[in-house]
Amino acid sequence: MSVIARLPQDTVNRIAAGEVVERPASAIKELVENAIDAGATQIDISADMGGLSRILIEDNGRGMDADDLPLSVERHATSKLKPQPDGTWDLLHIQTLGFRGEALPSMGSVARLDITSRTAAQDGALALTVDAGAVSALRPAAFSRPNGTRVELKDLFYATPARLKFMKSDRSENMAISEEVKRQAMAHEDVGFSLTMDGKRSLRLYPEPKGFEGRLKRLAALLGDDFGHNALLIDQQREGVRLTGYAGLPTFSRGNAQHQYLFVNGRPVRDKLLTGALRGAYADFLARDRHPMAVLYVEIDPQELDVNVHPAKTEVRFRDPNLVRGLIIGALKHALASAGHRAATTVADQALNTFNPLSSGYRAPVQPTLSLSSLQLNGGYAPRAYTPEQPHPNFHPVYNREPDTFLPSARVDTGSDIAVLDDIGVSELSAAFTAPLPPEFEAYPLGAARAQLHETYILAQTTDGLVIVDQHAAHERLVYERMKTMMAEGNVARQTLLIPEIVDLEPSDVTRLMSRREDLEGFGLMIESFGPNTILVREVPALIGDDDVAGLIRDLADDIAENGQALVLKEKMAEICGNMACRNSVRAGRRLTANEMNALLRQMEATPHSGQCNHGRPTYVELKLKDIEKLFGRR
Repeated sequence: MSVIARLPQDTVNRIAAGEVVERPASAIKELVENAIDAGATQIDISADMGGLSRILIEDNGRGMDADDLPLSVERHATSKLKPQPDGTWDLLHIQTLGFRGEALPSMGSVARLDITSRTAAQDGALALTVDAGAVSALRPAAFSRPNGTRVELKDLFYATPARLKFMKSDRSENMAISEEVKRQAMAHEDVGFSLTMDGKRSLRLYPEPKGFEGRLKRLAALLGDDFGHNALLIDQQREGVRLTGYAGLPTFSRGNAQHQYLFVNGRPVRDKLLTGALRGAYADFLARDRHPMAVLYVEIDPQELDVNVHPAKTEVRFRDPNLVRGLIIGALKHALASAGHRAATTVADQALNTFNPLSSGYRAPVQPTLSLSSLQLNGGYAPRAYTPEQPHPNFHPVYNREPDTFLPSARVDTGSDIAVLDDIGVSELSAAFTAPLPPEFEAYPLGAARAQLHETYILAQTTDGLVIVDQHAAHERLVYERMKTMMAEGNVARQTLLIPEIVDLEPSDVTRLMSRREDLEGFGLMIESFGPNTILVREVPALIGDDDVAGLIRDLADDIAENGQALVLKEKMAEICGNMACRNSVRAGRRLTANEMNALLRQMEATPHSGQCNHGRPTYVELKLKDIEKLFGRR
C-alpha cells in the first residue's frame, strides 16, 4: 500500500484558503483588489462582528456576465492573465493587483459566499452561491447599480473550526479591517471608499483627482490634517525606478513605525527594506525611540519585480533591492535638506493650545476686585516703587539672580482711576531690541532678534508673527552640520593602531566588508583581507578610537548583510559627532548680544535641517500674528 495519498479536493481548497485568507481583513483585501482591478471608482464595505459574521463589499466596476460569473469561483481561473501569441502565459508583466484566481474559491470553501454581478450590457443582475465549496446555479437577483459586483461573505471559517478558534476579539479584527481599508485607500486616491462596521459608518472617502494634490488630500484625510501640513513631497527617479510620496518632518515623528507605508505599483506591501531605508535617511534627526511618518510609492518595471513571493501578495522581491533602497534614502535626504530650517507646524499648535483658554485642564483665574488697593500685577504681588533698600519684587530665589539683573517693576500712577504702566524696563533693553524692525529683516524667515528670555530662548520678530528659538538646540544642529560637511569632504581624522586588530569572521562576511572597503575608508576605517576568514584593521576614525574595534567590525558585517550598507559605522560616527556638537554648543544660561542672536538666526536660515536638533526636537517655535490675535480675542 502506498504511503502517499491524494488529498480530497475539499481539503485541498481549505488548505489553500488558509494561505490566502488568514483573517477577515485578508478577505476584504482580496475583494477590494478585485474591485479595483475591475475598474471600480466607488467601493462600499460592511463588516459585522469583526468580519466573522458577515462581510459585504459592493462596487461599481465592470461586473460579470452569465459566462464569467461561474468561472470566477473556479480555482486558477482569472481574467488578469492573458496568453501570449506563442501560447505561453506571461508572469513577468503583472499589471493588476491580483492574478492567481484563488481568492473567491478559497473563501467559498471556508464560508458561505454570495456573488451578485451585472455588466452594463445586461438587463438585470445574476447571482450564485458557494457554500463550503458547493456552487449553486445562476439565478436572477436585484442590484441597484447599472453595473458592478456585490460579494457577501457569511460565517467566515465556519467550515474550519480550528482556524476560527485562533481569531482575535471583534475589536482587534475591526482594527485590522480598518487598517487594511486605509492602506487600499492610500494606494488609490481616485477611488472612493466607505467602511461600515457593526452598523456604524467609520470611514467615508470621496474620490480625489489622481496626482500629488489629490493624493495629499487623501493622506491628510486618513492620517490627519497635521500630516498634510508637515509632509515633504518626494519625487525622484533613478534608472527607470520612480519614487513618489510624502515624508513627515523629523519633528513630526511617532513612537512606533506603524505610520510607515510602502506601495509598489499600486500594491500595499510590507517590506523591511522600507524600515531600513527610513532609519538610514532619518538617522541624523531622530532619537532611536522615535520613528518618522512616511507614505512612499514605488513605480518599477514589472520585470524587475517578483509579486508572487507570498500567497496573499503582501510581500514583493526586487531584482535590485540596493537600487530601490538607495533611491529611497537619497530622495528622503534630498527632501529633508530642501526643507531647510522648516519645523513642524504641530509644535506651534501645541504651544497655542497651551495658551488657549478652551484647552483641556484650563481653569479660569480668580478675578480681582477693581480697586487700586487690590490690583495684582506681575504674577500676584502688589506693584510698588523699587528702591535699593527693598527686596527686588522680581527676585527669584530659585534662579539666585542678583536684583539688578532683572527688569524694574512697573510703576502705578495712583493719581488716576486706572493703573498706568510705563517705562517697563526700557532702560535695560538694548537699542537694537527697541528700535523698529529694519527693512532688510523683512526678507528673513526667522526675523530679527528682539530679546533673550531666561538667557536660553531668543525672541525674534518676523513680519507676520514671532519666533522663539532654543539657542542651545539651534547651535547644536549648526555645529553638527559643519562636522558632517567635513566628514563628507573626506576630512575625517584617522588614528593608526599601534598593533593592528585581527578579527575572525565568516568568509561571506569578509567578502561583504571588502566589497565596501572604499566606503569605509571614507569614514577613516582602513581594513585589509588577511585570509579567507580574517580582517586586519590598521586605522580607525580618531573620533572612535580603539575601543572594541572587533565588535565594530562584526556589527558592520551584520549591517551590510541585512541592509546592504554600513549603517553601524555611520550611526556611531553620527552619535559621536552629535555628542561633540552638544558639548561645544552655546549653553542655556549664556547671555548673548543682539549681533550674536541675529547671526545665529541667519545661520539657521542657511543651514539644512536647522528646524530640529540632533534628537528630533524642534529648535524653534513660530507663532503667527493672526494666531496671537485670536488668543486675545482681537479677531
